[in-house]
Amino acid sequence: MKYVISVVVLLFSIIVHEVAHGFVAYKRGDSTAKLLGRLTLNPIYHIDIFGSIILPAILILTGAPVFGWAKPVPVNMYNLKNPKRDMIFVSLAGVTANFLLALVAGVIMFVIRTFFADVSIMASIYLILQYVIVINIVLMIFNLIPIPPLDGSRVVFFLLPRDLAQKYAKIERYGFWIILILLMTNILWKIIAPIANFLIKLLSGAM
Repeated sequence: MKYVISVVVLLFSIIVHEVAHGFVAYKRGDSTAKLLGRLTLNPIYHIDIFGSIILPAILILTGAPVFGWAKPVPVNMYNLKNPKRDMIFVSLAGVTANFLLALVAGVIMFVIRTFFADVSIMASIYLILQYVIVINIVLMIFNLIPIPPLDGSRVVFFLLPRDLAQKYAKIERYGFWIILILLMTNILWKIIAPIANFLIKLLSGAM
């Protein structure tokens, strides 16, 4: 049952993440995602076979924290009102959406603890909310890592001077392998864990 909850929460969270990118892009002048039907929570339009299914399954089986990704929402930066500035907003939209999902889950957990003397009555809902917090916080921190093509790298790219940005962008061809190596050597979790644990405890009320 816990595996099912993990997968459902993960799929919902990564879809919200991608829709947030497209929505902010649309609000800033780019209709690409909207015209392609990507501003929807329908998973059919967002699922990536490896990032949404295979990788999460492997992580669940190995007992590692669950995360993944959906198909990136297409954005044409040249349609944006202020391409360089707006691309930073678009890049941060996904992680902001993940944080807001975790925050809302934390608030609901607080309400349950406050108004329900016997939390066990709401045990199933409470468990789902805990998964929402954990998965969205891990997604947020993971995506903020400045390794192309993660969202954090997009922010860095548009903050750098043109020459440095072009050199930095060349890392993207190796990005997947860098992330994979960091995962296999457990270095990635050593980076993510301290911040994630703090935020998870804070939002879930464990502190």
